[in-house]
Amino acid sequence: MRVGVLGSGSSGNATLVWAGDTRVLVDAGFSARQMELRLARMGVEPEDIAAIVVTHDHGDHTRGMGVFARKHGTPLYMTERTRDACASLFRGGEEVRFYRPGRPFTVGDVRVEPFLTVHDAADPVGVALVDARTGLRLGVATDLGRPTAQIRHALEGCDLLVLEANHDEVMLATSVYPWAVKQRIASSHGHLSNQAAARFAAELAHPRLAGVVLAHLSHECNRPELARRVVGDALRETGWSGYLGVASQDEPLPLLDVETLRRRAGPSQLSLL
Repeated sequence: MRVGVLGSGSSGNATLVWAGDTRVLVDAGFSARQMELRLARMGVEPEDIAAIVVTHDHGDHTRGMGVFARKHGTPLYMTERTRDACASLFRGGEEVRFYRPGRPFTVGDVRVEPFLTVHDAADPVGVALVDARTGLRLGVATDLGRPTAQIRHALEGCDLLVLEANHDEVMLATSVYPWAVKQRIASSHGHLSNQAAARFAAELAHPRLAGVVLAHLSHECNRPELARRVVGDALRETGWSGYLGVASQDEPLPLLDVETLRRRAGPSQLSLL
């Protein structure tokens, strides 16, 4: 399994998952042209994308899906409520397939396991994606609001985790955002702070977890080096020593080979046992 974050932040989110001969996008929050350019940097043609799995209706996760789907004939997978909330993005020529949280479905060599999250969207979900050939497991959890028992269960045992670390609590409190916006972001239906992400990542650390990619960082209320330090410190306290990356809004994160990351982590991960 290979994973490439095309970009992540308040202006756009999309993640490429490549398992066997199957290439799937999780979300399509950039323009179709931007997604084409970013896929090209990963050696992927738009026509190679077997599906776009949409997690919720917010524009930073859906902006380019309609145009991309019409242009390249890409099936779109989403819940019915998300489809209704995104009605303005459709022109009638798209192939939309509905899924329901808690009911896995398969796209080629990829098993998709959607699960409910807590966020102020019409029908928010996160997804775990499993390589049917190798069993390698990726968890994608952004726009999380707060961890729940169901979310913890869905993300247990992942080999790679893309996890939201949206804001620093002090930077948010002292930002120029209106009070209502600050309240929304910090609420249980908003976004995970660095501190909350650190606690959650430490809970999810286990011997097979080869890497963590921090995603959906706020441009105004966070810094990559700050998120990496806060989450990294918490993970190291558990004895974990895998790959820790930070996704950027402006540039794709290079493709990560999950099996290679596991080999690099090596015997040191056994200390978690």
